[in-house]
Amino acid sequence: MSVRSTHQPVPSVADLVALVRAGALGPDPASTTVSVGFTTSQGARHASRGRSYRNTVVSLRIDQAVGSCAVEPGDLTDADVHDCVGATAADLLDHPSRAIRTAALDAYLMSAHPHERSGARQVVVGAGSSLEKSLARASAVVDLLEAAPGHRVLVVGVVNSLLHHLRARGLRYVPCDLKGGRTEWDEPVVTDALDAVEHCDLVLVSGMAVGNGSFEPLLRKASLAERPVVAFAQTASAVLPWFIGAGVTAVSAEPFPFFWLDGGPTTIYQYQRERAS
Repeated sequence: MSVRSTHQPVPSVADLVALVRAGALGPDPASTTVSVGFTTSQGARHASRGRSYRNTVVSLRIDQAVGSCAVEPGDLTDADVHDCVGATAADLLDHPSRAIRTAALDAYLMSAHPHERSGARQVVVGAGSSLEKSLARASAVVDLLEAAPGHRVLVVGVVNSLLHHLRARGLRYVPCDLKGGRTEWDEPVVTDALDAVEHCDLVLVSGMAVGNGSFEPLLRKASLAERPVVAFAQTASAVLPWFIGAGVTAVSAEPFPFFWLDGGPTTIYQYQRERAS
């Protein structure tokens, strides 16, 4: 089933921020304040998996919405996050930290355009172990790819559960992450996504690319090479749907609380471009 995003596409984060500042997408950001700021630090090693990983996420709350951005451990102090409390969205869109700017934009857009009211398909990730939930979420993300067996997928932001499902569906992949390293199957992880784009048929990218500034160069390169882009997003889950129709074909948006925080059911929201019948 194809669910058409109701967002109007934008070409860049800067254009999206300009629309927010102009009041074109919701209330005046200068009168919209952050009430809560917090950091979530997580370490995980799923049962039967041979490797562990860490996540650190900064989150800001505006009204009922929580916007988030992944950061490297130590990039932000507790004081940096606490100083966001009581600040306006307009103030934080000028913050020197890209992560804070991203979390503030995410929170503002999620408050003004909740996923539940934005035409997204809701997918429930059922209760289970951390591995069961990781695999279930990954399966739902891979469902968004318009790919056939044998296609090669550039995976930017390596998640082994995603690679598991790509393998199970007969899809080849190039794992890419700024940290490099190796996958669960001891495959080398490349670090230059731009170089890899033309050697793949489509791109699957984490929302963390928005937080570290690599998303827009990747999107431009993929668009020039006519490679469709699908995003899976905990970082910037309310930001990325605005790029559907501007090079992005689908987004799996996962707002806080993320699947790894709760063993019970959690919900992701999926947006797709309208496909020709």
